[in-house]
Amino acid sequence: MRNNKSERDSSVSEGRWSGARPAGMGNRHHGMVMGPIVKAKDIKGTLRKLWYYLDRQRRTLIIVFALVWMGALLNLAGPYLIGVAIDRYILPGDFEGLRWIALLMMGIYGLNAISTWLQNYWMIGMAQHIVLHMRNDLFGKLQTLPLSFFDSRPHGELMSRLTNDIENISSTLNTSTTQVFSSGITIIGTFLFMLWLSPLLTLLSVIVIPLMAICTKLIAGRTRNYFSEQQKNLGELNGLIEETISGQRVVKVFSREKNIIEKFDAHNLHLKEAGIKAQVFSGLIPPLMNVLNNLSLAIVAGAGGWLTVKEIITVGTIASFISYAKQFTRPLNELANQFNMIQSAIAAAERVFQIMDQEPETEDSPNAIKLETIAGEVDFDRVSFAYKEGVLVLKNINLQVKAGQTIALVGPTGAGKTTIINLLMRFYDVNQGCIRIDGQDIRNIKRAALRTSLGIVLQDTYLFSESVRENIRYGRLDATEEEIERAARLANADGFIRRLPQGYDTILSEEGGNLSQGQKQLLAIARAILADPAILILDEATSSVDTRTEVHIQQAMLNLMKGRTSFVIAHRLSTIRDADKIVVIDGGEIREQGTHEELLKKKGFYYRLYMSQFHRQVS
Repeated sequence: MRNNKSERDSSVSEGRWSGARPAGMGNRHHGMVMGPIVKAKDIKGTLRKLWYYLDRQRRTLIIVFALVWMGALLNLAGPYLIGVAIDRYILPGDFEGLRWIALLMMGIYGLNAISTWLQNYWMIGMAQHIVLHMRNDLFGKLQTLPLSFFDSRPHGELMSRLTNDIENISSTLNTSTTQVFSSGITIIGTFLFMLWLSPLLTLLSVIVIPLMAICTKLIAGRTRNYFSEQQKNLGELNGLIEETISGQRVVKVFSREKNIIEKFDAHNLHLKEAGIKAQVFSGLIPPLMNVLNNLSLAIVAGAGGWLTVKEIITVGTIASFISYAKQFTRPLNELANQFNMIQSAIAAAERVFQIMDQEPETEDSPNAIKLETIAGEVDFDRVSFAYKEGVLVLKNINLQVKAGQTIALVGPTGAGKTTIINLLMRFYDVNQGCIRIDGQDIRNIKRAALRTSLGIVLQDTYLFSESVRENIRYGRLDATEEEIERAARLANADGFIRRLPQGYDTILSEEGGNLSQGQKQLLAIARAILADPAILILDEATSSVDTRTEVHIQQAMLNLMKGRTSFVIAHRLSTIRDADKIVVIDGGEIREQGTHEELLKKKGFYYRLYMSQFHRQVS
């Protein structure tokens, strides 16, 4: 977390009404993915959580497993009928009986093919339903997490869990679930048939199985670690890509293209190395299984031929047994092949459940109230707060604001201005003291009701890739067309909107890239006007626009501020001369407060700050 000098003034999240960029987006960490990703190792716990989603599709799962049972039993009947055909019809020369048993075998294999297609059809549908619910749950979980969670994690890495990891789970469910279950049934059934046909040959055929198990176990541990490392590196690479693209303007301004390419190459190289290790080690299993399978078949064929010559078993029996021996090792190979996907999916699921297991934002207390109307009186009573334990960002803040007043918060960067707003919005809760609105401790007000009563317009405005009309409507989703246009007129935005190619129906590019900064600010103000908040927060709303545009924005803000309690954070002190109260904050403490004229007469901190700006403007 940041220290007192560089606390979160530059990364406050805005409410859902004005559309300013949430905290941490953009150039956080200068494009670098920070912090290690902890690898979860609770496989049993992960599988239990996955079973919760499978159990929600219980009926479909029963149908799929019934089809798997049917397919496995039909598959087991084939080799037995081959032995019967040889002993009873081919060797005796009964071709009429052979024709009927051949038709029976064709019917069995045809029915097996149909059951396999049906189980795949149902399984795909079930898998898609499962990942639908997982994706919804994960996205919903993200909406419940506190701001501190997003402040400490790269957004691209979180996106990777919501996309890549979920898709990995989906692919594995589609292909591996039925194969694992079918292979298990086939192995057990085949072993019983082999034991029934020849206990001696069965013993000889399973000699290699302990060797298979040892080899698989030796490879398994490393394979899972490498797949987990691969997913981790993929998430870090996605984080770097997302933050670099978001901060592309900064990259170009400082000519850091070469530097960022080198960083990307390093992350890409780590992903390549992890991918090679994962694939190489996982690729050892199939050829190793084939060698051991062929060794087993050679032993069975040799011993079976000798037993046939000694007339201990028949030719048909040895033919059936060899088919069963192949069928016995085939599901082992399938399990070995699916092992790679399963390991990767478990690693992906662990990462998904890491997010789902996070503690959500503190729930409202049972006695929390919903204020129907808010006058706008605000009281900070001996408030202290630290993002990091032991490092106070705010120290004993006492501030009383009457309803309808305009309060300007000024001070150097990192002084604690935006932290005050964070606490007022309950993005964080105070460590000491309390904040009251209309006499009620905000911790006793329902969080949703509190935030819908607050509106924020920030310097860095966030707009969605939708129409201008829908971006304004985001302030209040049930607003009529007339209310949207009225809000735009009050925000001085109606004129430029109507000059756009499709007016209010113009689709904005990502983050409003086809608008100027001033136009985006006016849309954010229109959105806030439409939301009609009782308390308004303006955080550096005009610091990045030219003087002419600032005049339009100032007029729009005056329209917005009428009759509302307003907190204004500004570095341009000339913009807050008319505030009812100016609060000077430095080092997390209130140094001075009063009107513009009162503070100038004191010739204290505010006077020096104001005069330094005045002299810069004059010079």
